Amino acid sequence: MFALLSKYLSPAAAEKATVYLQLMRADKPIGTLLLLWPTYWAMWIAAKGYPGHTVFAAFTAGVFLMRSAGCVINDYADRDFDGAVERTRNRPFARGAVSRKEALLLTAALCLLAALCILPLNRLTWLMSLPALFLAMSYPFTKRFFPIPQLYLGLAFSFGIPMAFAAVTDSVPATAWLIFAANMLWTLAYDTIYAMADKEDDLKIGIRTSAITFGRHDLTAVMLCHAGFTLLMVVLGLHIHATWPYWLMLPVTVWWQYGQYLTAGTRNRQVCFHTFLGNSRIGMAWFLGIAGHYLWLGA
Repeated sequence: MFALLSKYLSPAAAEKATVYLQLMRADKPIGTLLLLWPTYWAMWIAAKGYPGHTVFAAFTAGVFLMRSAGCVINDYADRDFDGAVERTRNRPFARGAVSRKEALLLTAALCLLAALCILPLNRLTWLMSLPALFLAMSYPFTKRFFPIPQLYLGLAFSFGIPMAFAAVTDSVPATAWLIFAANMLWTLAYDTIYAMADKEDDLKIGIRTSAITFGRHDLTAVMLCHAGFTLLMVVLGLHIHATWPYWLMLPVTVWWQYGQYLTAGTRNRQVCFHTFLGNSRIGMAWFLGIAGHYLWLGA
């Protein structure tokens, strides 16, 4: 992607575009995927299958844009800290490659584009987008005072779920909040592992994280959240009368969660980070199970 920019833009423009794309984490899709999978779970369950081109495209593009906006505002909020953290010291703000004004303008542009994505959808979806926007923009600042900001991130990362139900059914039933709760626990689990990778640096600079708050019980908290998430996915399966493709994913995800217990237990910085990255396949597995369930019903 960055090579293409150099091919079609002037060197100065290509360099600036590269900085903006780095701010948006366009080269690191893990955050987008972790947002997309639960949104897809919700869309497929709400529609009892494929939700249609309009809803699918609106949410896929909207998730990418809002995740990008969230990354930019996160770097803006952490601009005075990222240089002191091993994993983030080469981010654009940390190396002085972008100004505060540029970051705020880029955030506003991304949010506007995300708003355009939901224009074809119903009024309830528009209304639900307001708290979603607030959560996404305020999350980075909770690390200054909230002892478990990963829980707040769980709220932000889960709001696509009720929005998806609103878009498909023009309502937000109890099923949406069941998936919402499951995803909050999953987010708390994987982002605590992510925070374990930065624990040493975060202690030095005074940032609050769940890994610090849970202390030596951080891995226990991760596995309890994983267990709660899996239990709620079982409840969801019973609620939707899931067929075998859904239940096939249960032992698969439990096995992967056990693997995370073994790897994150090392508390090695790089190992914890790679363990965090592996959570995308858990989201994908449950999506395949849900999609497979409705395909089986329609066969």
